[in-house]
Amino acid sequence: MNLQEICSQVVSLQQEVSIFMKTERLSFSQSNIEVKGLHDFVSYVDKESEKRIIERLKNILPGSTFLAEEGTVAREDGDYLWIIDPLDGTTNYIHGISPYAISIALMHQDRLILGAVMECSLNECFYAWEGSPAYLNGKEISVSNSAEIKDAFVATGFPYYDFSQMEAFKTSLEYFMRESHGIRRLGSAATDLVYVAAGRFEIFYEYSLQPWDVAAGAFILQQAGGKVCDFSGKNNYIFGKEIIATNGQIHKLAVQKISNFFKI
Repeated sequence: MNLQEICSQVVSLQQEVSIFMKTERLSFSQSNIEVKGLHDFVSYVDKESEKRIIERLKNILPGSTFLAEEGTVAREDGDYLWIIDPLDGTTNYIHGISPYAISIALMHQDRLILGAVMECSLNECFYAWEGSPAYLNGKEISVSNSAEIKDAFVATGFPYYDFSQMEAFKTSLEYFMRESHGIRRLGSAATDLVYVAAGRFEIFYEYSLQPWDVAAGAFILQQAGGKVCDFSGKNNYIFGKEIIATNGQIHKLAVQKISNFFKI
């Protein structure tokens, strides 16, 4: 299997779907929004994007199976699994702000082997495959060298339906507000992760996430020299609904602080 060629095809697919999204945004109306749950939205753009992505991926890798946010295809048994978020940052998109992204990862027998994240508004495509460096629009990227919290720029995501850990989360915000370069909430976990990979952030953490939010970005980050884990410092970050992602240099300290805040 030529993973580099498959990755190239995935990137081309993302670029095409990104054009569709941006074109639809020009005439997008609030009447196009559906509510899936508390503060959880979807539109025909999410659904159509997912449909286009899956149709193409079936041709790129015949016999593969899918785990996708909008449920176009359910997860099935198979050696190769695509994990897809057709529009990560839907709330940003429907309000006409950035960022919003397309996230596609490929897993082989429970091991990630490819990831691509297209941040649509800036036309930035981050990608990597097993054994490769991480790239941004054809140029190799790597994490920053910052090794202390005081030199870190931090990203997170605000809870929007699971408020069970709000006190711990607010404590973590106060700490990073005081001790780091600052903290940001962009509204797209996939984008947060690849921004760590590109050295724009040093730390990203969030809870109540889904596999399609993190799979591609986490793989790209690791290929860029970063580290990823769950809040307890273990490896259940894809399906465990929580993630700490860092540039590696600051990882041990970040995990220690965040796990303490959340009493892990």
